[in-house]
Amino acid sequence: MVPRRFSACVLCQRTPLAMLVCRAISAATHPQPQVDFLKGEPHRKHPGVTNLKTLQLPEELHVAAQSIIHRAQVNQLPERIHKLTNFLWSRKRAVEDLTLRQKAVSLEKELWEKAMQKGGDIDEQAMEDRIRRKVLSELRRTTYHWAPTKYDEELGVVYMAARLAGGYAAVRRALNEIKKRDPSFAPHTLLDFGSGLGTVVWASHACWGDSLKEMVCVDSSGPMNILAEQLLKGDDERAEPCIKQVYFRQFLPVSPKVQFDLVTAAFTLSELPNVKDREDAAFTLWRKTSSYLVLVENGTKEGHQILMEARDTLLKKQEKTVYDSRPASVFAPCPHELVCPKLAHEPVTPCNFQQHYQPLSLPRHNDRQIEKFSYLILRRTEAVEEGTKGVEWARLIAPVLRRTRHVHCRMCCPDGQLQHMVVTARKHSRDMYRCARSSDWGDQMPIIRGVEEDVNSDSE
Repeated sequence: MVPRRFSACVLCQRTPLAMLVCRAISAATHPQPQVDFLKGEPHRKHPGVTNLKTLQLPEELHVAAQSIIHRAQVNQLPERIHKLTNFLWSRKRAVEDLTLRQKAVSLEKELWEKAMQKGGDIDEQAMEDRIRRKVLSELRRTTYHWAPTKYDEELGVVYMAARLAGGYAAVRRALNEIKKRDPSFAPHTLLDFGSGLGTVVWASHACWGDSLKEMVCVDSSGPMNILAEQLLKGDDERAEPCIKQVYFRQFLPVSPKVQFDLVTAAFTLSELPNVKDREDAAFTLWRKTSSYLVLVENGTKEGHQILMEARDTLLKKQEKTVYDSRPASVFAPCPHELVCPKLAHEPVTPCNFQQHYQPLSLPRHNDRQIEKFSYLILRRTEAVEEGTKGVEWARLIAPVLRRTRHVHCRMCCPDGQLQHMVVTARKHSRDMYRCARSSDWGDQMPIIRGVEEDVNSDSE
């Protein structure tokens, strides 16, 4: 006779024997595909981990920036930093002329209908003038007034104090995606469009060091180019630059056949006045790209939508004259080339990520801050399946919630859907469960084909 304490009810008890029996039954009823996606790495460094710990500016850059800011003696610097930061974060795209005309026609029609409903004699000329004035007044009141940001030397210093560390953190995190997932890539040439203070040069040098032999920085602002050069020289005109072979230009190289291994544009497309200019810029940058094109914008709805415009332009449209026939494919962060599911469902929310960083040592700056950004990386090769056969990689698009014996992961999946997966060791394997616990927002997560998923669609 079986002792009472080991009867069938043993499965409901928390004894060591009960747990072993449960695991045995689970293994028999839920066989897990054996897929080696770790490639010999520990779980906390699995191939999908691309996040970085809290970033600090390179020492030479930090010292030079502090020196320039201290020497400039800008009045009310903390207040101006706060004002500029809020302005840049809330910046929107200019309203397109066609949209403005459609809105004016619709408003004029609505006002005429209201006037006709009142009846009586109408002086059409006087009414037309009155309606025109009302339309113009309403458009001025409700339309976002976009204007280009022009940096003189003083505003450039304010921008340095406000955005140098955060911009560096965002670019460094985006470039780490390439460095981690394509370790054989060692760029020799770099083109940075809208280079500003040269943060891309510093971030690229932190990733690839002396591999880079030529770095061309293009920015229409003369004062910004001067500040960027001062940063490279440690705020000492007679000193040699910390990073060699950096060249500053106010215009892009003319020849359409000149290409660069790595082309970047960080917080630049949002400074262009209309969709036509942004489309032309995307084509121009892609034409100059030999391997990777990296675009970074603020992690707002506007920033994300600007990147999706560029994505659609380069994936779906083609220039009249093609100099390099290799097509564009999405490298990151999207695990697919379908319509962005974040834009396809209401309410629209941005696809963004975050990076912790140490700011410049200035008044009213916290010890550690967070840069929220959106990015897009395209590569000039045929799309190839990375990693191990039987494994697909999804992108974590929200903070990972770690609970007792299960992990909540919200992901954008290769099928173009947003999914909420609850990962457990019992259902998804111990390796996948430990990877989930070690991953965070922005990393990739393995999806093993053949596992019965505990999934909810976030689009429902």
